[in-house]
Amino acid sequence: MSNEEYRFWKKSIDAMYLVKRNFITLLLLWMVVGTNAQYLESGITAGGSLYTGDLNPSPALSLTQPAAGILLRYNFTTRWVWKNSLLFGKLKGDDTKGENLWGRNLQFESNLTELSSQIEFNFLNYFTGSHRENFSPYLFAGLSLFMFNPKAPFEGNWTELQPLNTEGQDTKAFPDRKPYSKISMAMPFGLGIKYGIGKRLCIGLETGYRKTLTDYIDDVSTTYYLEGDKIDATIPEEILSDPLRNHSPGMQRGNSRNKDWYAYGGIFITYKFNLYKAPPCNDFKNIQRFE
Repeated sequence: MSNEEYRFWKKSIDAMYLVKRNFITLLLLWMVVGTNAQYLESGITAGGSLYTGDLNPSPALSLTQPAAGILLRYNFTTRWVWKNSLLFGKLKGDDTKGENLWGRNLQFESNLTELSSQIEFNFLNYFTGSHRENFSPYLFAGLSLFMFNPKAPFEGNWTELQPLNTEGQDTKAFPDRKPYSKISMAMPFGLGIKYGIGKRLCIGLETGYRKTLTDYIDDVSTTYYLEGDKIDATIPEEILSDPLRNHSPGMQRGNSRNKDWYAYGGIFITYKFNLYKAPPCNDFKNIQRFE
C-alpha cells in the first residue's frame, strides 16, 4: 500500500470514527439536557431523497429515491426547537434525464447516511398536547454529516466508482488530483408544518435542501483524463470514466465550481414524553396548554 493510499484510508477511518463519536455525544446530550427540558418528542420519518449536481443540474423528480429515518426533538419553548435526526436513503443521477450536458452517458447510484442537528423556528406558538396551540408552520436550518458511495453499472453489476479514479486522481498526468472522501458535511435548510393530535402525538410534513461541501456525490467534478478512442471497454477504470469513448484529456466532464446538493421531503410522526408530572404551579400559561 502506497503512502497516499494509507493516508486516504486513515482519513476515511478517522472520519467514520468521528460520525460514531458525534452520534454517541448527541445521544448523551439528549439524555442529559432532556432531564430539564420542557418536553421531548421522538419518532420516525419517511419520504424521498433527490440529487442535484453535475448530472442533473435541475431536479429530475423521476429520480427521487426512498428515504427514512428517526428523529428526536427537544422543545426549548413554543417557538424554538432543537431537532436531531438520523436519515437513510439513496441518491441517483442520470444525465439522460432532464436538463444535462450532452454526450456523456454518465449515471450513478449511492446509498446515503445522514446525521443532522437542526434548529426549528415555529411561526406560531406550538405545544404538543394543547387544544389551542396545536398547529404551526416552521423553518429549519442546521448542520449535517453524511456518507455516500457512488456506483455505476459495469457488466451487470454496480461498481464502486471512488476507487477507480475516474478523473485521473493519483495519476502521472494529474498528480494534484487526490481521491475524494466519501464523508462530507452539508447545511440543511427548509420548511414544514406540524399538527398535534391528542396529548402526545404530532404529525407533519417537511421538505428541505442540503448544500454539501463536496462535488463528488456523483463521481463527476472536473475533466476527462483519457483519450476516448484508446479506452479498453473491458477495464472498468477506463470505460466508466468515458462510456461513449469520444473525449480527450482536459475536456469538460463536470463543473468543480458548483458543489452537489440533495433534498429530502417526507412525513413524520412523533410521540411526546413528559419530563414533568405537571406544569410548574406558577406557570399559568403552560397550564392552559394542557387543557
